[in-house]
Amino acid sequence: MIYHAERGLFELRKGRPLYITESASSGALVAPVDGLALGALEELRGFEPLRLVITLHRAQSMGLSSNGTSRGFSLSLNGEGPEQIVRLASENNVVGSGAHDVRPASNIELAGMMLVRLGQLLPAVVCADVTSDTADIVHKRVSTGTTLSVTPTEVSAWATDGSIEVTHVSEGPVPLAEADDARFMAFREGNGLREHVAVLIGTQDSWPDPVPVRIHSACLTGDLFGSLRCDCGEQLKGSLRLFAEQGGGVLLYMSQEGRDIGLANKLRAYALQEQGFDTVDADQILGFGSDERAYGAAVQMLKTLKIDRVQLLTNNPEKVNAVRDAGIEVVNRLPLYGTLNRHNVAYVKAKAERSGHWLSDMLAGALSLK
Repeated sequence: MIYHAERGLFELRKGRPLYITESASSGALVAPVDGLALGALEELRGFEPLRLVITLHRAQSMGLSSNGTSRGFSLSLNGEGPEQIVRLASENNVVGSGAHDVRPASNIELAGMMLVRLGQLLPAVVCADVTSDTADIVHKRVSTGTTLSVTPTEVSAWATDGSIEVTHVSEGPVPLAEADDARFMAFREGNGLREHVAVLIGTQDSWPDPVPVRIHSACLTGDLFGSLRCDCGEQLKGSLRLFAEQGGGVLLYMSQEGRDIGLANKLRAYALQEQGFDTVDADQILGFGSDERAYGAAVQMLKTLKIDRVQLLTNNPEKVNAVRDAGIEVVNRLPLYGTLNRHNVAYVKAKAERSGHWLSDMLAGALSLK
């Protein structure tokens, strides 16, 4: 029953341990590292030994793995407290294999990590195997509703469902400084986890052909507060101005903060960047890939709007590929640059050099900032 997995995510986001089981004799109690409370940790200590489960990206940043044969790794814990475990899962500390017994993560452990990742928590969990000696205690807790039980199959069926469905739930006029004829349309994903917004400039019957479109990932720090660490806010406002000048267009505002690692993890990545890491390495230290975004919801929104020919405002080749692969014609692409400054030049360079973004023209002005 997939709804068990949905409830399991809610339990983990609340910091409560979840029982993940494959059979009557095989299971583990799992708790999130993100927000790990002493009470939850002490609860798990009744089922020693404890293990920390991390992603392949995190393991590689710690020097624990040199291959990609497993989606995650499980490390023995040696009595660490909550703060130590968080540091072990997220800070730039290299731990040799001699300090912690390391093995590939089990299906049960990976299921727990998959759930916290969906909830945009730090992708790491603490696990305690439930043995024949402790099974009766856990089964009683499950039967009384104290602890929720879910299977890896249920988690996988919910988390890896390839069909992204979005539903148009509401809309209304929102006059903007850049365009006073703007209309906002709210969309909700079928799994209920996220909401996105399509910002429509001008009336649909008067839009240019191809329709100017910007797929914009939410950036609280840049879009709302004008952070100088990125160029997101300038790209957002620049696209709206261009739509107004061209007679219309659509901005898809996607709930994918920090390239889809979430606000809390983006702030963790910022702290690591202060230590000299670029944005890609900082995300890897936290256990993420260089870009965790997918664009299935965005293309479904375009299809709902009956848009099949676009002029895409982007510097990101992955966005172009995703729209084209969905059967929407990308007639042409327009670059969209912000302003370089001493705070964002390293970030822009990393996007160009490590993620393949088309930013060479923008970076041509970087020499004057050194």
